[in-house]
Amino acid sequence: MSNDAAGRHTRSIVLLAALAALGPLSIDGYLPGLPDLAGDLRADAAATQLTITACLAGLAIGQLIAGPLSDTYGRRRPLLAGLALYTIASALCAVAPDVRTFVGLRLVQGIGGGFGIVIANAMVRDRTSGTRTARLFSALTLITGLAPVFAPVLGGQLLRVTAWPGIFVALAVLGAVVLAASAAGLPQTRPSASRRPLPAVVGQLLSDRVFTGYVLANGLVFAAMFAYISGSPFVLQEIHGLSPQQYSAVFAVNAAGLIAAAQISGRLVARAGARVLLLAGLLGATAGGTTVLGAVLTRAPLPVLLIGLFVLVSSVGLVMPNAAAQALADHGGHAGSAAALLGFSQFMIGGALAPLAGAGGATDALPMGIIVAVLPALALLTLGVLTRSMLPNADVKRLR
Repeated sequence: MSNDAAGRHTRSIVLLAALAALGPLSIDGYLPGLPDLAGDLRADAAATQLTITACLAGLAIGQLIAGPLSDTYGRRRPLLAGLALYTIASALCAVAPDVRTFVGLRLVQGIGGGFGIVIANAMVRDRTSGTRTARLFSALTLITGLAPVFAPVLGGQLLRVTAWPGIFVALAVLGAVVLAASAAGLPQTRPSASRRPLPAVVGQLLSDRVFTGYVLANGLVFAAMFAYISGSPFVLQEIHGLSPQQYSAVFAVNAAGLIAAAQISGRLVARAGARVLLLAGLLGATAGGTTVLGAVLTRAPLPVLLIGLFVLVSSVGLVMPNAAAQALADHGGHAGSAAALLGFSQFMIGGALAPLAGAGGATDALPMGIIVAVLPALALLTLGVLTRSMLPNADVKRLR
């Protein structure tokens, strides 16, 4: 590969990762400001966490809309429309007068961000197959993993000089930059698409037990991570007394673990197989979640809780790229729709379950502990049942 071609490839990966990162940035960037937001909008803990749920639901709905549209009309036009919607909604979030309006705008913001996530994944599948897909998803996870590393840190630093609405102004500016870069730098990867009725495509995908098994396992682990995301600001700041900056540092360390795991996955996938790495991630997430629950039940010192959270979040770096590669492996002909169902399950399951992390209020960590312990174990069981066997050989050959 020439230097120019290598440079174009790198820029393309960075831009695809930026598209996929808009969702995590939208969720994570304002987490340090959640307590202040709750006070300004006169919202209780449950209503405040609903602002996270609305964004998650929007990301799910947006992907379900964008995937089939991009299969039918190509990737570029739906992508640019979604990015424009994201930018406008982000700007309006900064001036929302009350929590109800804010929740509605977060839903719209999520819908726009969902277009970027699903179309980025579809473009990866358009361009690659087999272990190359798993490796590229791992590379994207590295870059998108920087979103949860830097978003709370930057959010915490922004709160030193501005109130929480300034975070949404920054997201609007980022959306505009990504929109301009996508219009100028992303080629059409599906120039001629044939229309197929959405129900027929969805029916075909959901009738595939293997596809459904990977989708549900991925979605359940993703939901556990979002239960951590929605519950940890209150658990770590309100219960354990961390400052917004200290909380941001903890969040960054956990996200760094996710990045490291994703890169290990990219290096090992050709040798070990995506199925083996996925199972390792599910086992790690189960162990981490169980440690969190044990720490909550026994009122263990804070380091024990932090270790459990680190193992849980890091394991997601093994689950996400390998579950995605396995789920999309046999569905290149309608990668947009397959990626839409994959992403829809992630954010819809997460959006439905994340509010339960705050069911006990701002001073009870038990609901979060139960969720992060149960969901990874359920994901492991689901994968075993729907894909028939826990042995990896068949799926390693299938992916290659």
